[in-house]
Amino acid sequence: MVPLVKDRYIINITTNNCFNCDNPVKAPDEKIKLNVTIKIEEGGKLDAAQAAGIMNNMANLATSMTGSSAALTVAEGVTGVLVRQKEAAIVQDISLAYRSSNDSMSIIENKETLAKFSRSVTVSKQAFVKASSNGTIPFAAVLRFLNLALDKKNSTVLENEVLAVEMGTTITNLTDKMQINFLNMTYKGIPSCHSWNGEGSQPNWTDDGCLTIHDGQNITCECSHLTFFAILMSPLNETISTSDLNNLTIITQVGCGLSMFFLCIVLFMHFLLRKTKASNATRILIHLVSAMCLLNFTFLINNFVANMKNSVGCKIMAALMHYFMLATFTWFAVQAFHLCLQIYTGGQIVIRRYILKVSIVSWVLPSVVVIVLLILGKYGEQVIHTNDSEQTAAMCWITDNLVHYIVNIGYYVLVFIFTFTTFIIILSWLFFLKRTRTGQTSTHGKKIVIILGLCCMLGITWGFAFFAYGVLRIPSYYIFTVLNSFQGFFLFIYYYNTSHTGDTTGGASSNKNSVSTNTVKTSLDIFANPYTDPPEKKKKP
Repeated sequence: MVPLVKDRYIINITTNNCFNCDNPVKAPDEKIKLNVTIKIEEGGKLDAAQAAGIMNNMANLATSMTGSSAALTVAEGVTGVLVRQKEAAIVQDISLAYRSSNDSMSIIENKETLAKFSRSVTVSKQAFVKASSNGTIPFAAVLRFLNLALDKKNSTVLENEVLAVEMGTTITNLTDKMQINFLNMTYKGIPSCHSWNGEGSQPNWTDDGCLTIHDGQNITCECSHLTFFAILMSPLNETISTSDLNNLTIITQVGCGLSMFFLCIVLFMHFLLRKTKASNATRILIHLVSAMCLLNFTFLINNFVANMKNSVGCKIMAALMHYFMLATFTWFAVQAFHLCLQIYTGGQIVIRRYILKVSIVSWVLPSVVVIVLLILGKYGEQVIHTNDSEQTAAMCWITDNLVHYIVNIGYYVLVFIFTFTTFIIILSWLFFLKRTRTGQTSTHGKKIVIILGLCCMLGITWGFAFFAYGVLRIPSYYIFTVLNSFQGFFLFIYYYNTSHTGDTTGGASSNKNSVSTNTVKTSLDIFANPYTDPPEKKKKP
């Protein structure tokens, strides 16, 4: 007999790796190309308003999708991913990540895997819960814009990447914040996370609702709302150290407070204690003191208004401070003009309604500039960055640097040249003049007081701002802050010593033949004018 042999079957099992099987990094289920006509501006930039329109269309796209996720392609430089959670009752965080600006986005199910990617976006569960409260299927669309139009300030955007997150409804006040990570980045400057609400023809970036955390080459943005996001880079030369910012803030606040105190004393003495009619020089000085006092006041309350986060109030605050600063500059020039005119005419100014005319020019001209800038929307909140990203200072000021340089720096350069020339002329007068008309020798101490008063009255101390570059930047800030903080004190001493001198008629002398033998009583105390004919010397017996 032949023994029965049972058949034996050998099965060879070959396993193949499945990308999505138990893999925390998953590709979207499908690919969708949006049929959208893209308008490209000059320089290859995408119109910002059109970008906002693309994001508003994401809700319709999510409704028409068959799968749970899709890779989106809109145009060159505009790609992203849309993830839809089918059951509104069961929602969870969703993270998207990619390795470079040209890499496609992947869906990450395990947050520990995010460290392998240089960029990632995490939409929190709380955001999905808020999105599902309107009864629709919750979804999150994340689009990456590499060519979005720049804002009005031409701000530098890290890697030119702008990320937009849309969930079909307005999501704000998240306690479980959305996170954007940029890891192992090489950059120059100070990064700051900003957002834009999608309104307007240009982005209007703000750091409201976003916290910036940067550690070396890693940057994290934690935001309590969903919209357009970007990391703006502030140049290193536009930042200062935290200690310098604190020191300059204390010096400025104390100095401006003291300055306002002495300026108010000057106004009190002039309007309530003055018994004689003021000269033209004194009247002009009072106008300067008034403008400077209001400038100090608006500066002191500027930070308080900025921290209120009221955009309208901040614009008004910036406009007021800018107006009083331009008015102060103008009165510097008027002071120099008045001194030059007195020297040239020998103190006999015959211009009809002279004070009224210079007052109209000095107070009205700055208001025209401010109104134009206010209409153009050039005022708003400006953030002063330090080397510590968590400590910044906000103030209401001009948001366009180009406008600041043209209007403020350019105007002051003209004023400085004129006033500094006048200052040199007056110094030559003081140093070469040995005696007053009465024959008394002028003390050196009094001359020093007058020189310091002239520097403040003509705005010479503001010239230290020109040296705020390179290695001289921080020292110039300290010198500029200290000197200008004590302007009120010097002007008080100057007014006290000179307010009771000068012409009281405000016009020409009735006896024109005595011009050559009279002294010119200007705001420079009672020094004789060397540019008039000197008094005749007594003949020896």
